[in-house]
Amino acid sequence: MAQEQTPSVLEDASIRSSDGVVLEGRLTQVHQAEGSLRDNAVLLLHGFPSGDVRADKIGGDMPQLCERISAELRWNALAIRFRGCGESQGNFSLAGWCDDASAAIDFLHESLKPRNIWVVGFGTGGTVGLVAAARSPRVAGAAVVGSPADFHDWADNPERLLRHAREVGVIKDSSYPDQPKSWQSELRNVRADEVAEYFPPRPLLILHGSDDDAVPHFDARLLADRHGDAELRIISGGGHQLRHDPRAISILLGWLDRQTTDGFDRDDDLPALAAE
Repeated sequence: MAQEQTPSVLEDASIRSSDGVVLEGRLTQVHQAEGSLRDNAVLLLHGFPSGDVRADKIGGDMPQLCERISAELRWNALAIRFRGCGESQGNFSLAGWCDDASAAIDFLHESLKPRNIWVVGFGTGGTVGLVAAARSPRVAGAAVVGSPADFHDWADNPERLLRHAREVGVIKDSSYPDQPKSWQSELRNVRADEVAEYFPPRPLLILHGSDDDAVPHFDARLLADRHGDAELRIISGGGHQLRHDPRAISILLGWLDRQTTDGFDRDDDLPALAAE
């Protein structure tokens, strides 16, 4: 007989990232009747701000997805706001966002002690999430949604990116970055296509819209090729904002559910990449 479970509760979480940067988080926990936690937890990562969804708003809808995952899958779920976004401290850097994702993975491991941690990222959040996931043997698998394989387009024109980052509010300090060359070099060093090759045997879901005008679906196919055994799903007519496409969310939830119902069991000796 299935054990009775209490509803999940959405609560605030504070995550300390590198350099002492404090990140805003929202966490749902699902308890069994006797109080033990489920074996699975998922980390949700938002994308880069835009003129339509600025840094103060980006990721604000992720807690709703946390609640849905907890309600339908009975998993714990954590959504964070990357540095420079929402109430999180700091200013945007690509390496800093990778560190934020890693800190959130560590937070889930230390606070909830789930057997399996899954990372789901949208847009830029998917790319840095996959990099952080590849570095951690605690991560069982990952899903990337509308995510670029690399950031060479940003690296080719870092001044334009810096202007845009200031305009959308993800960089707030006028004197930042204090080491521009280091900040720019991160734009070439953070590459999902490279880490995807070393991610197996961990499963990878790649979701992409056929009409994505921000990230070409070639990037999705490249990631799938580099992984070798990824599940690639191209959403017909889908754009870049698949977070709001019910077809994409349905595929994502179904994929997460299958990872456990099909008998996936994380190997404690999974390989991990060393952080650069």
